[in-house]
Amino acid sequence: MRKLGDVTRTAQGLAIVRSPGEEYPDLGTAVVDEQLDDVGRVVDVFGPVERPYLAVSPADDVPLASLVGSKLYAR
Repeated sequence: MRKLGDVTRTAQGLAIVRSPGEEYPDLGTAVVDEQLDDVGRVVDVFGPVERPYLAVSPADDVPLASLVGSKLYAR
């Protein structure tokens, strides 16, 4: 498991995660929270190369508002 980053906000039904560095997971990678609960999947990468943003499509039962400020991880 490796850290994806912190959820900075939500937009258009996606959780926006700020990556801590240049490396990021492949599209479709499963995303979990600190309790290893399934959160969703990476669907897009955008922004600056040094610290890109990741768009995470949430799982059906995950309320987006509760993710803001959370640390997320790639499974």
